[in-house]
Amino acid sequence: MDSWDVVVVGAGPAGSSAARVAAEHGAKVLLLDRAAFPRYKTCGGGLIGISLEHVPALVLATVEQRVTSVRFTLRGRARSTHRSRSPFLSLVQRDRFDQALVDAAVAAGVTFRDGVSVKGIVDDLGGVTVTTSDGEYLAKTLVGADGASGRIGRHVGVTPGGVDLALEHDIVRPADGRTWDDRVFLDWGGEAGTYAWMFPKEKTLTVGVIQRRGEPDQTRAYLERYTRSLKLDGAEITRSSGHLAQWRTADSPLRKGNVIVAGDAAALLDPFTREGISFALRSGCWAGEAAASGDLDSYVQRVERELAPDIAAGAKLLRLFERRPGMVHAGLSYSIIGPRIFIRVCRGEITLGELFGSPLARIFRRIL
Repeated sequence: MDSWDVVVVGAGPAGSSAARVAAEHGAKVLLLDRAAFPRYKTCGGGLIGISLEHVPALVLATVEQRVTSVRFTLRGRARSTHRSRSPFLSLVQRDRFDQALVDAAVAAGVTFRDGVSVKGIVDDLGGVTVTTSDGEYLAKTLVGADGASGRIGRHVGVTPGGVDLALEHDIVRPADGRTWDDRVFLDWGGEAGTYAWMFPKEKTLTVGVIQRRGEPDQTRAYLERYTRSLKLDGAEITRSSGHLAQWRTADSPLRKGNVIVAGDAAALLDPFTREGISFALRSGCWAGEAAASGDLDSYVQRVERELAPDIAAGAKLLRLFERRPGMVHAGLSYSIIGPRIFIRVCRGEITLGELFGSPLARIFRRIL
């Protein structure tokens, strides 16, 4: 049986980051993924400022757009546009971005094997035995980063506080004279908690919607309606896809014995925007450091200290958005401070946890 200090399952942003950082700290690391890389991933591909701080410099070469403008609409109407002098959001294609993260991990000394699926996990005093389609591996620590529906999260007992369905079209940029560069569109939908987006890439436009899981026909109808509102219904669609997004409850576990989970596998994302890449990158880096040292409790404590407040704040904002979408739209679109806060959060200058913990925010919540 192959023996490793750290085995990481899942080579997305969380898993690749965990593997790379563990190797940089001297661990012998094996990174596994069931897909063949490079692989497509359903995702808007938006990188906020915090994400940019947690990737190697070479990975930044995959950025295809830097955004300086955002347009908000409410159910396709009440349009408002806000601009910034400097970029506040970067956009990537996930296949290129994730491959670059894997390449950075391999450059750090990680052994990467794709096309390998996990069949079973046994955690005992001798370590974690990982049974795969490629044989068995023994690890001192197993890091689960295999996504929202992955085996490792179920093993640890991750408890989602909510699960959403996201659907997307990748659309060839139409040659009709319209300018798509340097801007994103966000639309607050008609159903509670729903919204849509248009994120431009170098050759395509990613148009997507997200809604609480359970109404797939309604979600598809919203996607088609929003695509028509952008006058893209006749454009060439290169791919249509979907995925589930989940966020954790406050007491959802992050560790079980010698196994820890990070990123989507741990249900780490912002419940309001459903942004998860920054959570994946941060938790992955911390998981790798903890796995290399063997101090797994330090990882749990750091997530609870630095990410849990942001998730709690996002859940509060989501509840407000579900009850009063018009108020949220008005605050982001027509107030003086709303657009500035949105841009500052995107830049990584302030987090939702810090924002909601401020005295002014507490007073505002009591008024509401």
